[in-house]
Parts: sequence; structure tokens; C-alpha cells
Amino acid sequence: MRMTIARAAGLVAAMALAGTALTTAFPSAWAHGPTRQKVRESIEINAPQAKVWAVIGNFQDMSWLAGVTKTEGEKGNEIGATRRLTLAGGATVDEELYKYEPDMMSYSYRITAVDVKVLPVTNYSSTLSVSPAPEGKTKLEWAGAFYRGFPNNDPPPELSDEAAMKAVSGLYKGGLEALKKKIESGS
Repeated sequence: MRMTIARAAGLVAAMALAGTALTTAFPSAWAHGPTRQKVRESIEINAPQAKVWAVIGNFQDMSWLAGVTKTEGEKGNEIGATRRLTLAGGATVDEELYKYEPDMMSYSYRITAVDVKVLPVTNYSSTLSVSPAPEGKTKLEWAGAFYRGFPNNDPPPELSDEAAMKAVSGLYKGGLEALKKKIESGS
């Protein structure tokens, strides 16, 4: 099939006109909901890996995280174990362990219930992992993936992608820095 340049240009113009008509008549046809966001933070701690893992490796104990006043849970470090974090002020976060690899010094969990006013995310999952760093130090990494707290288009500012990224990144950075200080000071 041969197509002249003029005919091809007419076809492109007709397609562009059809696209404009569709977006004008059905603007939501081109809109999309939230996208999965990811945050990864890490810190080097001047301590052996075993010492760092001893502090973070028990899923039932998150007392090392600032703002957590109580941790209650069931099933220890078994897959499916649950914990409830009570925060200063009384808010709670419910979490479930879905991967636990003590030989790799790593575990993964998901939030099963949290008020978006506490943490502006939904469908949150996270992994903590310990690995070697130069000069006998340890690298602790905290990585998470989640959706913003508002599942539809046009979120309010406090439930936007930016708010979710800022909250999770701040949580991770603050937690890692406090943990470094705690372990390195021996407290």
C-alpha cells in the first residue's frame, strides 16, 4: 500500500483531532491514580553486623525507633507474626511480618492498619537489612514502597505523593540516626 505525503499528513491531522476530541469529551480517560513511591535510606554504624542485628532483628521489639512507646505482638519472628506499635500520643500502627531471613540479617513487613494522619501512606511494605561496610562497620538499610494516603486523583496536600515521600524518608532518616547513636554509644 502506497501512501502519499499529503495523505499521511491528513491521517496524522485526523488522529490528532480525534485525540483532542477524546480528551475534551472525556478528560478522565487520560487521568491516572497514584503511583507506587519508593524510599531507601541507609547509614553506616561503627559496630559489627551481629551487634546491629541484635538490636533490630527481633520483629516484636521496635523500641529502638523514636516515638514508639510500646510494642505488642504475636508469633515472634514467624512469617505472619503481627505487632502493634503504640506511638507517643496514643496512635497505633499495626504491622505483619512476611519475610524473615536471619542468616541474611533481613526482614520485611507491611502495615496492615494506620491512620493516614499518622503516616500518610497506603499499601506500605518495608525491609530492614544489615550488611557489611568498610573498616568493620555495618550498613543498615531501610527501604519501603507505598502509595500516598489519598487513593484518588487530586489529593489534598497532606495526603499527596510528596507528603508521603517526605514522611517516610523523615521516619527512616530519624530512625537510622537514632539507632546509630544508640548502638555506637552502647546504650
